[in-house]
Order: sequence, then structure tokens, then C-alpha cells
Amino acid sequence: MASRIGPEFLVGILAVFLFLSMPGMTRSAAAQDLPVDQQLPPVAAPTRHVEVGQLPVLNTVPQFDPQAATETYLARVSGDARRNSDAYFEGGYYLKILDLAYGLVIAALLLWLQISARISDWAQDKTHSRAWQVMLYFAVYFSAVTIASLPLGIYEGYVREHAYGLSNQTFLQWSGDFATSFALTLAAGLIVLPILYAMIRAAREIWWLWGAGLAILVMVIALVISPVAIQPLFNHYSPLPDSPLKNDILSLARANGVPAENVWLVDESRQSDRVSANVSGFLGTTRISLNDNLLNKGTHDEVLAVLGHEMGHYVMDHTTRLVLLLGLVMIAGFGFVAWSFGFATAIFGGNWQVRQPSDIAGLPLLVALMSIFLFLATPVINSIVRTTEKQADIFGVNAVRKPDAFAGVVLKMSAYRKLDPASWEETIFYDHPSGRSRIAAMMEWKKEHIGDADIRDSVPGNPR
Repeated sequence: MASRIGPEFLVGILAVFLFLSMPGMTRSAAAQDLPVDQQLPPVAAPTRHVEVGQLPVLNTVPQFDPQAATETYLARVSGDARRNSDAYFEGGYYLKILDLAYGLVIAALLLWLQISARISDWAQDKTHSRAWQVMLYFAVYFSAVTIASLPLGIYEGYVREHAYGLSNQTFLQWSGDFATSFALTLAAGLIVLPILYAMIRAAREIWWLWGAGLAILVMVIALVISPVAIQPLFNHYSPLPDSPLKNDILSLARANGVPAENVWLVDESRQSDRVSANVSGFLGTTRISLNDNLLNKGTHDEVLAVLGHEMGHYVMDHTTRLVLLLGLVMIAGFGFVAWSFGFATAIFGGNWQVRQPSDIAGLPLLVALMSIFLFLATPVINSIVRTTEKQADIFGVNAVRKPDAFAGVVLKMSAYRKLDPASWEETIFYDHPSGRSRIAAMMEWKKEHIGDADIRDSVPGNPR
């Protein structure tokens, strides 16, 4: 038979032999030469103590003091610039009182000299239609009041604005805008007042509830039509040219659910140097707008920071909130007017020839009483609006993450807004948070996000 032992078997035997003959596989070569009783005992392997410690943790988060940062920002506006800003804004406090007093004097003259009653009699002689009587009366009344108030209007709207360097208009241009405002107010009154007086006649004692409802409806309509029908009467709107900035604005809008397909540029520099932007409209007329002053004076990040704020108003549905809350104020105002109208006419109605709210001759009294209420309600109205502005500030910085850019825009607005008022001033007269409050909020946000990579890297001197 042929042998079954092949080369593979021989190689295997050789490998086993070599394995067993390696040093240390059975006994060491030295141990093989010694008798069993003379072999060395086993020796423990040498050891060494290894010290273990923790590496120091490198803190890469920069130190940031929000209060110091706020003071640093505020210090950028000083000297004459700060004094002019404070003087301009504080002067507005006295103008509110002057406007009220001026209006009350005009109303008193119309009532006590029975001018209002004679205008009403003239309107009744012209037509038997009560609606037309109201329209004729209002056309004469509003024109007379406008002419009587014109000196104060010119001072506030033209002379004072130029004195503080806040207007770019010639007197002719200012007059054109003034005439447009007059025409719009006249047209609105000719439509709304006949409806109001029809409600007064029909509802009798509870006319004030219907009147408040009509006022709220007018407010909603104005919000809807203003971006497309009213604002373009004063300024030219054009699409913002394609640019990285426009792409970023539209991206920000899409990310936050703002239904806008374009960004509109407003030529507001024809009126003033104020910077502004808005997401205006209601019930389908939403549009994103920024004025050319913001575009020309602001950086890329500053424009985004402002529009993040404006988009916050839309996302948080501040329009509805303001309609509801200011609507409650309006109801209270009409209630005050109804009560005080009855009180005043009970005492002086014979001298004025005005007895009932349904008498159009009593319109100066209605306007005067509402003016008093709105003046007294100024802190409440400002608080409502200021709260929404504060919420929009926080939304904007969360959406855009540019706290320093927003603080920079606040400084740009300091030409016409006092930066650092007393707390009582802010509570009563500010419909936006003060400059200090807004910058402090931005710096506090920055402190809480200082560990985030994008915010940490924005701190000067921070190691990357």
C-alpha cells in the first residue's frame, strides 16, 4: 500500500518539535542542568508605583459682566448728543399736556360761544337726512379745528423736528404730508361718524358699547388696509434688490413662519433720518418692510436683528393681543365719555344748547372727554404696548442671536429716544422699553449664552 504519511504530516511533527523545544515552554535551559533540590524558587516580578492624577480643565468660557457691558454701550452716547436726546424726548412730556389743553380750549370755545350749535343748525337747514347732517357738520367742524390747531401742528411737526435735526423735509413737502393726513382723517370721519350717530340714536343708553365696538372695528380695518392703501400715500415702496441680506431676511421669515415672499424698501429718508422696519398688516396683508435709513446706516447683522424683532410681533400674534387689550381700553373710554357727557350736559347743556349724545352739536364735548380719558390712560396704554415690544425683543435675539447688533440699533435710535430715564418716566411715557432696559436685556441674554460657540467667539480677546 502506498504510504499515508505525506509532507504535511512531517511538517506538522517538525512544528510541534520546535514549539516544545522553545525556552520557557517547559523548563528553562538553566533549570534543566540543576538537580531538582537545587532549583531556584519563583521570584515575584518587579513592580513600580504609578501616580495617577487629573489633568487641569481648561476653561474656554470668557468672563462677561452684563451690567458693565450695558454701561459701556450707554457711554457711547454722551455730551451734546445725550443732552439733545434727553431734551427732545422730555419735551414730548410737556407737549402731551399742551396738546390736551389746546384741544380743550378749542372745544370750550365751540361750545360756550355756541359755534357748534350754529354749525349743527346750518347742517339741518341744508338737508333733512341725518346722515348728511352729520357729514356736513363734521366737514365744517374738522376743518375749523384743523385751522385752529395749525400753529401748534407746524411747531410740533416741522419747526421742532428741524431744530433737533430730525427732519429732512422742506415746508412744502411737510405741508403735502399734512394735507394727505387731513384728507384721510376727513374721509374716515365722513364714513364712520354717520354710523356712530345712527348707533347712538338706536341704542340709546347703551350707545357707548356700540360706539366702542365700532371703534374696535375701525382699528381692525385700519390694520388690514394700512400696508397696502395708506402707507404708500406717504412713501414709495419698492422691492429690496436681490442680495445676501435679502436672502437672509427671507430665510429668517421662512424659519419663523412669516408668510412673506418679498422684502420692501421704504424711502423714509425723504422725511427723516429715523431708522425703522416693520412686519405690518393683518388678515392676509402681511408685508416685511425696512426703511432706507436702516439699510444705509445699519450693518447686515443690525438689519437682521431689527427684523427678527419685527417678526416676533407677527409670530406671537401681537396684533390680535393689542386689538383685544386696547379694545378693552376703548370700551372703558366710551363708558367714561357716556357718563361724563351726561354729567356735563346736566350742568352746562343749556348754555351749549346740547342735551343728548345724539345731537351732533355735542361732538366737541365727546372729543374733549375722550381726549381727557386717553391722556389719563397713557400709562396703561403704554404699558400694554411696551410689554409686546419687550417680548418681541426677546424673540428677535433668540431668532437671530445678535445681541450686540440689536444694542447698536438701540444707540442709533437714541437721537429721538431718551436712553436712560427714571423708572417713573419709563412707566408713564414710554411705549417701548428704554434704551437702558433694551441693552441690559441683550447683555443679560448674552451672559446666559456666553458658552455657545457663536456667542463666545464674539467676545473680544476670547481664545478661539
